[in-house]
Amino acid sequence: MIDVRRMQVLRAVAASGSVTAAAAHLGYTPSAVSQQVAALEKETGVELLERVGRGVQPTAAGQLLIGHAAIISQHVAEAETALADLRAGRTGRLTIHYFASVGPTLLAPAIARLRREHPGVTVDPKLTDPQESLPDVEQGNGDLAIVVRRPTGESRPGIRLVRLLDDSYQVVLPTGHPLATQQVVNLADLASEPWVGSEPPGPCLEPIVDACAAAGFTPDVVAKSEDYATAQGFVAAGLGVSLIPRLALGTRHPGIVVRQVRHPEPIRTIYAAAREISLTQPAVRALIDALTSVFRAPSGPGGECVAHLES
Repeated sequence: MIDVRRMQVLRAVAASGSVTAAAAHLGYTPSAVSQQVAALEKETGVELLERVGRGVQPTAAGQLLIGHAAIISQHVAEAETALADLRAGRTGRLTIHYFASVGPTLLAPAIARLRREHPGVTVDPKLTDPQESLPDVEQGNGDLAIVVRRPTGESRPGIRLVRLLDDSYQVVLPTGHPLATQQVVNLADLASEPWVGSEPPGPCLEPIVDACAAAGFTPDVVAKSEDYATAQGFVAAGLGVSLIPRLALGTRHPGIVVRQVRHPEPIRTIYAAAREISLTQPAVRALIDALTSVFRAPSGPGGECVAHLES
């Protein structure tokens, strides 16, 4: 393989017209420059310089290599500039895995802020099964995931979890239900009710199961839906009551009422998850800051930002 550094030495000699002038420009001794050119000629098997008067000029082979050396130098300079832009967060591409209910309320405003502050960064949001998001990030198939985790859950090697907010579950009742007259409903008061399941098995269902167990009962689920709009429709039709997280109640069916739950209040804790190595990218850190800022803003849709990424 031809030594690229020696090609640049040859280019300097040709541009200067002499070995001595090139040596002064490069900060080498004339002997060192001559050795570099001689080594390059040995690598290529052809003469690259010829003497002309008191100086030198490139042969046809030398001129060919010099042209390629100029292209290589330009590409290296472009690579350095692109890398500097990436390090500074001015460019790049971020893949974000998220689940449906955080899309409009949490992710959308965060992406909007990131685009304002880092217009050269491309964001690729991917709707992903909540149980697959974290493994995707661990395997390098995404830069960041929005996930639901237990606050006391096990840590994952190489993964930084940033707690974004606690999203409480609300009880959804059909209009005219006796409990609709109360502003706050005790969870145990729902024990004898038929239930509409709103969550598939996984991290979003666990807070409901745990809270009901703490209240001393197991819900009697008579209908299941894995999307919140359909669950609201089932409740409005009188099939049962349901628990739906506050973030998912931005749009409400006209045939339901929503009340706070207590004793205990089921809560799902939402985190941003990223690989430790990804946090060296300013754009990733900026996105996490944007996510945590959504619920710090006075006009935010509710919830509390518990923590954000430390420098």
